[in-house]
Amino acid sequence: MQRISIRQASAEDAAIISEWNRAMAWETEHKALDEATILRGVQRLIAQPQYGFYLLGEIDNTIAGTLMVTTEWSDWRNGLFWWIQSVYVAPQFRRQGVYRALYEQVKSLADQQPDVCGYRLYVEKDNLTAQTTYENLGMTKTDYLLYEQMRNHR
Repeated sequence: MQRISIRQASAEDAAIISEWNRAMAWETEHKALDEATILRGVQRLIAQPQYGFYLLGEIDNTIAGTLMVTTEWSDWRNGLFWWIQSVYVAPQFRRQGVYRALYEQVKSLADQQPDVCGYRLYVEKDNLTAQTTYENLGMTKTDYLLYEQMRNHR
């Protein structure tokens, strides 16, 4: 297996993260995301780390995968959940441990933060491959369903 290095994203990575977020949305949900909006969203998160951060997995100095981490305060646990979102591994790098390496880095970083009480993610209900991957890494399915109501936003 090739060596996978993990690093935090910088402003120079915004274009590829945006491109891959659009690819992930299309592959998993057949949703076409607006290119300009998603690029601005990625750039904003990188510029405002209080909202979260992106990690990139690289093989031979080539970006192979990415994920985003955001936070949610839990009053029940008096701590933060880290939400893993926008997971994408380039097709040519799948099944090579890229997501596992990214996930292990999330766990390692969370272990250094005393307020982090756990990590969560949501997955498209028909994406059985991803669900199996998450379960193989020790994550468990919860009893919660996700609801949302969108509002008009820029």
